[in-house]
Amino acid sequence: MTRRVVAFIGAIAIVLLAVFSPVAHMDHRLLTAHMAQHLLLMLVAAPLIVLGARPAILPQPHLGVCWFAGSLTVIFWHIPAIFELALESHFWHGFEQGSFLLGGILFWRPVIGVSDWSVPIYLFLATLPCDALSAFLTFCGHVVYRPYLSGPTANFGLSALDDQQLAGALMWVVVTFAYLIPALILTSRLLRERSAFDRIGVFSR
Repeated sequence: MTRRVVAFIGAIAIVLLAVFSPVAHMDHRLLTAHMAQHLLLMLVAAPLIVLGARPAILPQPHLGVCWFAGSLTVIFWHIPAIFELALESHFWHGFEQGSFLLGGILFWRPVIGVSDWSVPIYLFLATLPCDALSAFLTFCGHVVYRPYLSGPTANFGLSALDDQQLAGALMWVVVTFAYLIPALILTSRLLRERSAFDRIGVFSR
């Protein structure tokens, strides 16, 4: 099988795991499970879809549009009133999941297959709103999403606040690694290319 086919099959498997598996149904009981679902859709399934699609199929929006699509998707759906609406409505929950996948595709489109100095900066800046949200959930000291106050988190040995802090920490660590590792790899590649180009320039004089 080609790399594109493998990537696309992997994306389908991750979407099924995040949305339809028994683990996915824990998202109404644990904020950590809900957060893991978002991360799987946006940071694993979405880039795999971009890898699996032919470049001509996916448009290439402006870099700023892609950045806002990814960042605003995360921030918008974690506003307490919006978050609780999605938690209480099957329709809005499905819409939320779809928007995370679509926002992720838009976010990763300018990253995969592109070798340019703008991409490491793009990825670094994308960590900032996610880190702010993660830090808030981890250190705010109170439960932000009321439905989890009455949820059976105790069955997992966690209080609602423990669950929220774990969810915030999970987001913080995963997003940081998912964005900064590709940024560092690309930066290293660009520096090597720059060094090779400079050597060629020296020898050609």
